Amino acid sequence: MRYVAFPGHPLPVSQVCLGTMMFGDKCDAALSEAIVARALALGINAFDTAAMYSAGASEQYLGNALKTAAREQLFVTTKVVKGVDRNSILTSLDESLVRLQMSYVDLYLIHWPVQGMNLTEMMGALNEGVRAGKTRLVGCCNFPAYLLASANAVAAARGWAQLRCNQVAYNLMERGIEVEILPQASLEQIAITAYRPLAIGLLTGRFLPGMPMDAATRGMTDSRVLTWLSQHGRSLERFVAYAQAKGVEPAQLAAAWVMHHPAVTQPILGVSSLTQVESAAQVPGVILSPAERQEITDLFQTEVTEEGLQRFPGTRYNFPRMRRTLTLAVRE
Repeated sequence: MRYVAFPGHPLPVSQVCLGTMMFGDKCDAALSEAIVARALALGINAFDTAAMYSAGASEQYLGNALKTAAREQLFVTTKVVKGVDRNSILTSLDESLVRLQMSYVDLYLIHWPVQGMNLTEMMGALNEGVRAGKTRLVGCCNFPAYLLASANAVAAARGWAQLRCNQVAYNLMERGIEVEILPQASLEQIAITAYRPLAIGLLTGRFLPGMPMDAATRGMTDSRVLTWLSQHGRSLERFVAYAQAKGVEPAQLAAAWVMHHPAVTQPILGVSSLTQVESAAQVPGVILSPAERQEITDLFQTEVTEEGLQRFPGTRYNFPRMRRTLTLAVRE
């Protein structure tokens, strides 16, 4: 296992984070404990859960599985479930700590923006959680760059804890965060934890054009699988062939592609079996050169093109490319 720095936290975290959304759903208590035990043995020390996963059972199962582990060597993330007002944030945090059987979490996240949200009230409540020692860091999920910057401006003006992480979807087909969000994270030292790195299983090679689908798989229950398969079927075939030629599992290659973006801190790999834990733990060993990552990227026609790519030679002022660059400015 390899480890990376998490902005604002003293503990080096594993390059992959174990997602526990399936705890309490596909994974019963015994399997959840076995998965966590194996993850710890393989060097994974970062775990992601949320109060809404399986109506709190994910937190409960994760807490049971971790209660004998050295707490100071763990990085545990959970998320608000009720809302973004002060009472919802603080009571949700307290309830999560009870389920997790912990006195604090390492990272507490706002799960989704809410229409008409009061940033001052939200950031004040998150700061209360930090000052009470109930969470070391605070952050958000699914925030546009402007919203995260505005929330942090509110906090900075008052000397409050700022959002140190944005948890967002990122994979070879969902690449919207390459515009603004990843450059912001790079410049302002905001952690990016990327969920859905395997595109709900589509990048594992289990779903390809013409393949029969098991009725129990997400390919039969999630409309996004069929939509993306129809849009990117040929690209998926090329991607699987690339993985085979490199001698790695498609799922590992997909996660490694996410992990190798310089602004990404960790991909979050949700698992529901011991086999998947073993595979996830091998992802940091899949090394991609910048050229290889670009080759994989080019298999898919998924670059964000809201203003056009503007590939004209000699063009100096190219706004779409400026929005994507990580090197436009420095802080000091």
